[in-house]
Amino acid sequence: MTGVGADLETGDEHTDTQGGNTRGPGTLSHHGRREENSMQKAAGPDNNRGKVLRECAEQLADVFTYIFNISPSSIITTCLKTTTIIPLPKKSPVSRLNDYHPIALTPIIMKCFKRLVMRQIKDLLPPSLDPMQFAYHPNRSTDDAISTTLHLSLTHRENKDTYVRMLFINFSSAFNTINPQHLTKKLSLLGINTSVCNWILDFLTGRPQSV
Repeated sequence: MTGVGADLETGDEHTDTQGGNTRGPGTLSHHGRREENSMQKAAGPDNNRGKVLRECAEQLADVFTYIFNISPSSIITTCLKTTTIIPLPKKSPVSRLNDYHPIALTPIIMKCFKRLVMRQIKDLLPPSLDPMQFAYHPNRSTDDAISTTLHLSLTHRENKDTYVRMLFINFSSAFNTINPQHLTKKLSLLGINTSVCNWILDFLTGRPQSV
């Protein structure tokens, strides 16, 4: 949120994933660095607009700090998980439901909380992740993935009697079909502590939606 100071204090006590640490997603301090969010973003179901949050930052910082700091109990306030779905037509005229692109409007403050938690999760991930994964890695992009693929393919083709096969898979609405329980199990196997996994599970389940 623009103007509201927010920072995760990620000391050693938060990153110990091998010693039975069960602490939640960290502690928010309104004296830390600022968490930026565009004032132009549409308001969520709570109707709190970015401009209002910015203008009232000093008054609201302590309130939102308190709300975030109770979330390590792995329980997120329902109003922060509420979503309004806006169906926008992909083309005209619309003849079926698949011709709509759903836009999910969530509370702006929750978007800030998600980025803070995501920052800590990235710090907890082990270095053993696939080095050929380009998504969600700093300083990597789809252009890097394409360049690497071309380089490996052309290098391989320089050898005699060789060929290259590629399989491209496009999962339609992949993120919408992820099983939260399976996701948290995989995160646990990566070393993410139990409380953070439970926080993510609570965030992904019990989400009221309206259209």
